[in-house]
Amino acid sequence: MNMLRPMRLYYSQVRLYSSQTLVQLQHANVFRFGAKKPVFQDLSFTLKKDDRLVIVGPVSAGKTTLAQTIAGKHSIQPLSAAKWPIIDPSVSPYASDHVHLVSFKENSGRFSYNNHYYQERFNFSDPDNDVTLRDYLSTEGDPSSVSEVAKQLDIEELFPLSFVKLSNGQTRRARIARALLNKPKMLVLDEPLMGLDVEHRQHLLDVLGKLVIPVVLVLRPQDEFPSWATDVMELEEMKIVWQGQPQDYQEKRKQLLTQKEEEMDVYEAPDTDHNESIVEMKDIKVTYSGHPVLAGINWTIRKGERWALMGPNGSGKTTLLSLVTGDHPQAYANNLSLFGRQRGTGESIWEIKEKIGTVSPEIHLYFNQNLTALEAAGTGFFDVVVPRPISESQSETVSQLFKEFDIQPLLQQKLQHMSTGEQRMVLLVRSLVKMPSLIIWDEPFQGLDDTMITKVNDWLEKHMRPDQTLIMVTHHEQEIPRTVTKRFQL
Repeated sequence: MNMLRPMRLYYSQVRLYSSQTLVQLQHANVFRFGAKKPVFQDLSFTLKKDDRLVIVGPVSAGKTTLAQTIAGKHSIQPLSAAKWPIIDPSVSPYASDHVHLVSFKENSGRFSYNNHYYQERFNFSDPDNDVTLRDYLSTEGDPSSVSEVAKQLDIEELFPLSFVKLSNGQTRRARIARALLNKPKMLVLDEPLMGLDVEHRQHLLDVLGKLVIPVVLVLRPQDEFPSWATDVMELEEMKIVWQGQPQDYQEKRKQLLTQKEEEMDVYEAPDTDHNESIVEMKDIKVTYSGHPVLAGINWTIRKGERWALMGPNGSGKTTLLSLVTGDHPQAYANNLSLFGRQRGTGESIWEIKEKIGTVSPEIHLYFNQNLTALEAAGTGFFDVVVPRPISESQSETVSQLFKEFDIQPLLQQKLQHMSTGEQRMVLLVRSLVKMPSLIIWDEPFQGLDDTMITKVNDWLEKHMRPDQTLIMVTHHEQEIPRTVTKRFQL
């Protein structure tokens, strides 16, 4: 049966419940390919067709690895310890051909970030070897199915845009659309709410709740749980430590959060009203092919201020920040001053970047997964994404920051063996290695649980200098640090 022609066969208001087993692991040892030691030992669980599982846990708990295991991405020993009754051997004997995993980075045969560079997303013209969103999706289904799925996920109007120019949240929805068009028998989504604003988070959960195929979600503990979830599995240190119903897990978390709030001390923000300005924007405008992306933006940022830049997906937050970081060519066509100097008066992009430390989902996509954490963080000294030799003192600086964030075990690990949250912590350190005058964090807490976010926020309170300035983008009001006292809304 073609589940996408028409789409009503793929979506349902009423679930067809069944006790059929989809995935079963019994005393399994899970190995990443090529590794000698298992990442999971004696792993046992059963996933049935009527289960709608949510996997949660802190950074480094093993959530992404478990999602990959369910999707057949890792080696299992003994072979008899893993069964995928969902597999139709006449189609393919491999679980990964039946269970579709959508993780953080798109690197398929249709599109690869390895063929692009970061600044391309801000160019006036489309990049070489351009792949539009329509191109990206059209290879996976007939035109009517593509349009219907895109409409369901609210990306149909983006069809003409280059895939490389989509925002973080738009890219995530596009990749889920592509997964649906592949007609999987089961869908595993690793942090699907990442990068989505409040409205699109709820909309996506509603869409997923109407699918007739089984869905497994990997979420942060603090994320919204879908009303249709039936089971929660909590991981810690590569082990299943709790299983139960969503309402029981939420009640357990509520008690823990209440205890943490009672233990918080008082924080007093410094007075910065009379400090000199380091960023001045006057009537900022950015257009692409006559279409306005930003218009009439006026914003003054003073030394030592800590700002939250807010706004829905596609409102122009990343574009606005790219003017500040020197990555956007239209900075020269605007009235913009940085660190007391008008843009376009002879300064180089590197003179700007040496004063700024930044992290964003978009930059994250361009890092080679074979880099170690030390190599990736060390690129922050040079404002590049490729490794360069670092001095002993620079290596010590990186190591000290890893210690302050309590992530020392990651230092010599390769990015490809880390979860999204672990990689994001590495790139947060990268943004700080120069102790820059201006820190720009675009959605820095993606992949981080609230315990790790608390560690980062505590670091900001204890270690940021009074003269350092912070601009932070987030779609989660509750994640904004206490040090951030100002808001700018797009």
